[in-house]
Amino acid sequence: MKRRQFVQGLGAAGIATGLAACQRSDENTVAVSNRRFNWKIVTTWPPNFPIFHEGVERFTKDIAKMSNNRLRITVFAGGELIPALQSFDAVSQGTVEMGHGAAYYWSGKVPAAQFFTAVPFGLNAQGMNAWMYYGGGRELWQEIYQPFNLTPLPMGNTGVQMGGWFRKKIDSIADLKGLKMRIPGLGGKVMAKAGVNPVLLSGGEIYTSLERGNIDATEWVGPYHDLRLGLHRAAEYYYYPGWHEPGPTLELIINSDAWQQLPEDLQLIVENAAAASNLWMLAEFEAKNLAALKTLREEHKVNILPFPDDVIATLKQLTKEALNEEAEKDATFAKVLKAYRAFAADNAQWSALSEAAYAKTLS
Repeated sequence: MKRRQFVQGLGAAGIATGLAACQRSDENTVAVSNRRFNWKIVTTWPPNFPIFHEGVERFTKDIAKMSNNRLRITVFAGGELIPALQSFDAVSQGTVEMGHGAAYYWSGKVPAAQFFTAVPFGLNAQGMNAWMYYGGGRELWQEIYQPFNLTPLPMGNTGVQMGGWFRKKIDSIADLKGLKMRIPGLGGKVMAKAGVNPVLLSGGEIYTSLERGNIDATEWVGPYHDLRLGLHRAAEYYYYPGWHEPGPTLELIINSDAWQQLPEDLQLIVENAAAASNLWMLAEFEAKNLAALKTLREEHKVNILPFPDDVIATLKQLTKEALNEEAEKDATFAKVLKAYRAFAADNAQWSALSEAAYAKTLS
């Protein structure tokens, strides 16, 4: 009754005005929702590279379906459109709208970017997700990428990696001195302090370099990818744990100008598709590593060994020194390090009562 009285009191002119306003609003909504975008994404991965590049392909297909093809993204593997390690600049400059890789690839440009991939003896995948989504990590990441006109999102994680393949057995920290090892990022800086000569090689160069003795050791990813690369044929000893990369996060970078042009619903679709890919990639790594480890152990009889306690203890101390040295050279690095350490300390207290405590019951 009250509604009928209101309409009657409004009068024909008022109703017409209201309907016109609604019509304009609907037209604006339709105009926005029907706009179509055709983007490009470049990756740092080879074509058809399992999980990494294939995960990006799935990400773009999900977006096309969820947006009813309003946002279509063409994928280019590393080297197909631009060199793999130039994707940061290409997205920053707007040559392409998106890129996928790992933040520590850009440490030469942004030293603090390394925190958003992995820190030696740092957060695992679960901890990284907690820090990124709810602990202030993503906000810091966006802050340090802002000057480069980039918006970053987490999109993938390998889980705890293996410690690497060695052509000789490691019985003490002294056995590391003088070795040439392919190892990037902060892990490489720590190894350098231990007397190792870090070498930077692309994935395609690793097997040949190790097999020919041009390097003495290498880290790569984990059992699944290491088996595919055939590293068990080039080195006898396979060490764990991957102290240098306990929870390597992969990144989606978006040109900020292009990002601001997307309607809010398409932005939400991209964010959720990236979060889904973050979950799917980690789950796929875990599942495929299980089967690959069994193959390496049972079929290829690989020597799978833990790093000696004194090696781990020394590397842990050298990690603290390396991080402090980097912080002294770069104010932004120091800022992120402070925030990262604060969150990691709280996370360690909870993990001691949850994940770590539960793991002990299984041994």
